[in-house]
Amino acid sequence: MLPRVESELLAHARRTALVLAAAVAVALAGCATAPPPPKPVAGPQFQQDESGFTVLEGAHVAPEIRTDYDNAVRMLEQKQYDQGIALLLKVTQNAPNVSAPLVDLGIAYSRSGDLDKAEASLKRALEINARQPVPYNELGMVYRRKGQFAAARASYEQALAVYPGFHFARLNLAILCDVYLADLPCALDNYVAYQQAVPDDKQAAMWVADLRARVNR
Repeated sequence: MLPRVESELLAHARRTALVLAAAVAVALAGCATAPPPPKPVAGPQFQQDESGFTVLEGAHVAPEIRTDYDNAVRMLEQKQYDQGIALLLKVTQNAPNVSAPLVDLGIAYSRSGDLDKAEASLKRALEINARQPVPYNELGMVYRRKGQFAAARASYEQALAVYPGFHFARLNLAILCDVYLADLPCALDNYVAYQQAVPDDKQAAMWVADLRARVNR
């Protein structure tokens, strides 16, 4: 069987072209005076191009909070997870109703191996704004690493219910069904859907061929 690799995703303020990665952007508007309470976001706004997705979240925060957030993002990009987590905790305390820093915090905890804190942070982000696929996709990977495969499947499926074109969750669901659940029809359907969304992914084409050969045995 050809190896499968989960589609990991790093949430940050600038769109970045990464292999099997998407980007989440947060529009944290600085203000010179005390910011008003953030208004709930009705739903995510998406931009998509050849480098991936950008999910936009708007919120008004003080300039120093935006600076801390940007610095934390840079730390995560450099894999300085301990420093990034400490700064993101400060951001989430100062902007408790903004979901993007909580998503980043959950991702940082996950990358550093603290799956329980990752789960808690991602769930908190979804309490603030459930209409975004990124934390569902990340939760799916957390659940998969915990061995909670049914929960992982439900989380990937929820990401796709929010945004059917979010092909990173589509790939992760296909891998989960293929490798961990032995649900070959689910795996094949989602590999094919992913391949249609990303036709230049030659590895995915090999996975589809491999799975079809196993299904037809």
